Amino acid sequence: MEIVSINPANGKVLKKYKAHTALKVEKKIAQTHKAWLSWKETIFTERAVLLNKLSSVLQQRKNELARLMALEMGKPIAQGISEIEKCAGVCEYYAKNAATHLKEQLVETEASKSYVTFQPIGVVLAIMPWNFPFWQVFRFLAPALAAGNCGVLKHASNVPGCALAIEDLVEQAGFPKNVFKTLLVGSSEVDKIIENPYIQAVTLTGSTNAGKKVAEKAGSVLKKTVLELGGSDAYIVLADADLGHAAETCVNSRLINSGQSCIAAKRFIVVKAVEKEFTRLFKEKMQRKPMGDPLSNITAIGPQARVDLRDELHEQVKLSIAKGAKCILGGELPAGDNAYYPATILTQVKKGMPAYEEELFGPVAAIISAKDEADAIRIANDSVFGLGGAIFTKDKKRGEMIAATQLEAGSCFVNSLVKSDPRLPFGGIKQSGYGRELGLFGIHEFVNIKTVYIA
Repeated sequence: MEIVSINPANGKVLKKYKAHTALKVEKKIAQTHKAWLSWKETIFTERAVLLNKLSSVLQQRKNELARLMALEMGKPIAQGISEIEKCAGVCEYYAKNAATHLKEQLVETEASKSYVTFQPIGVVLAIMPWNFPFWQVFRFLAPALAAGNCGVLKHASNVPGCALAIEDLVEQAGFPKNVFKTLLVGSSEVDKIIENPYIQAVTLTGSTNAGKKVAEKAGSVLKKTVLELGGSDAYIVLADADLGHAAETCVNSRLINSGQSCIAAKRFIVVKAVEKEFTRLFKEKMQRKPMGDPLSNITAIGPQARVDLRDELHEQVKLSIAKGAKCILGGELPAGDNAYYPATILTQVKKGMPAYEEELFGPVAAIISAKDEADAIRIANDSVFGLGGAIFTKDKKRGEMIAATQLEAGSCFVNSLVKSDPRLPFGGIKQSGYGRELGLFGIHEFVNIKTVYIA
């Protein structure tokens, strides 16, 4: 079996890779388990030194790695450089904070001493997507290594070059051999990997359907999972919002990674009083974002990662229009053998349309009209997803109350786009998954939270 890397900007094959056999996969997992037996005994200061070295290596190679992303999955190169810098930052964060996050916690009981300690559990399997081919991996890898765990990666099959580059980065940073390995396999091999006795837990970022399958399999062999799945983030624009700022922020969020982000803004719920003006500003700003060669520093919208994904997005747009949505920008497939899709705006979006009900994974914005604030909150929560959300208002206290208590999502921002941050927990609710990555809560997901009691 071959795993093929294809440039989505022109449809040309970049490179073909020979997939790992089942026997080779078993060997690599066994090697990683063996490495863990030593790695778990290292002290935090040793792990921190290596994580900081990994951060330095990422910074040194950021241009090369950003180019690789642009070629394999179409990410605009300027965004790729930012992604690598963010990976370097998460390594530095856990180098600095892991010891504090995993410090023993004394608990007063009738015992002479009782406390909670956080111990590494072993080899964690990461099943990762193509849209942020480095960041998605490093936000699992940095806390896992910091906690004394090891990892194996089953990456998306369209970014094998990125997957192998991550293994190379870890080696270059000087980590002990085999603490992290990449497995070049297709999705059909995942069940068998989960069953491997050396795999202790699974983390997946991907579609809701993929999450359900992995959770079912992991549950059948009693292995913990963390799932970060799809999202259809709602951005509420209230009547007192700074519309210029709101429109600019909403456009930037919608076009992150050419629209291919779980936490990109997707539904723009605007109260009727300012809907017309917001839509005008939003369209004006969307039109200014250039689509083109992902290797160009001025490109804001590169190709979609694959032609089939682009075509699926276009079908969602067409069906929404057929059901009554109005397309005021974009919506037409460009000519040529490529995976490009233009910035697109749909208005008059209502319940029952794909643009309302489903995740649109690309540069397509759905503007939904709300009667008032209460109606806007109702619409925002009228979704099977619950990953992120944002609200725009000049009344920050009001915005905070809505974000903290009214919106049903794992991350809620006021007057800002939703983003992940190494210092803050990240994850969703409902069909957007469960568990948390990053911050204190992220590093606690894959440790043995152990009670120690001395009479």
